[in-house]
Amino acid sequence: MDYNSQRKTLVLPEYGRHIHKMVEHAKTIEDREERSKCAYSIVSVMGNLFPHLRDVSDFKHKLWDHLAMMSGFELDIDYPYEVPKEYSFNSVPEKVPYNDYAMRYKHYGRIIEQMIAKAIVMEDGELKEHLISLIVTQMRKSLLNWNRDNATDERVLQDLKKLSKGELVATPKHFMQSEAREPQANRMRKKHFPRKHREQ
Repeated sequence: MDYNSQRKTLVLPEYGRHIHKMVEHAKTIEDREERSKCAYSIVSVMGNLFPHLRDVSDFKHKLWDHLAMMSGFELDIDYPYEVPKEYSFNSVPEKVPYNDYAMRYKHYGRIIEQMIAKAIVMEDGELKEHLISLIVTQMRKSLLNWNRDNATDERVLQDLKKLSKGELVATPKHFMQSEAREPQANRMRKKHFPRKHREQ
């Protein structure tokens, strides 16, 4: 019996073994013109396997690339497109550097810490107070997502003080200022559904 497990591994299994056999046959054709005609016929059959992709940009180009891959880049014909080289598939990608930035409270995220650092160096004034209001509001939202049972304004204010090393001291008025700038629809929702009910 001839089992698939005993056969040659398919380069692109989605095309099936018959397409791979056709490619192997094309490689044995000695006449270059006939070999090219055979290659065009194979690509036409390959395209018929995926009719829903015919209108996709560069679909034909991908088919010719796949033909070259299935032939082991050994099919000597005049390709209608520039065919990638074999070494481009064997190259090892560069290692992705990972940031070892350590966050004290990961549930707030790094952007919050960057905003706090920015607020610390800002001059006192309305703009700084507005930024603090935005920070504590976003901290409260993040805390609700990750620790709903302990998501209180007092906890947010304490965490802000720790993250800023005492440089920023927020008060409940910062929450009120931020809520005052919210759209009317959100304010009406909070009016009918107080925070203690929304947090349940």
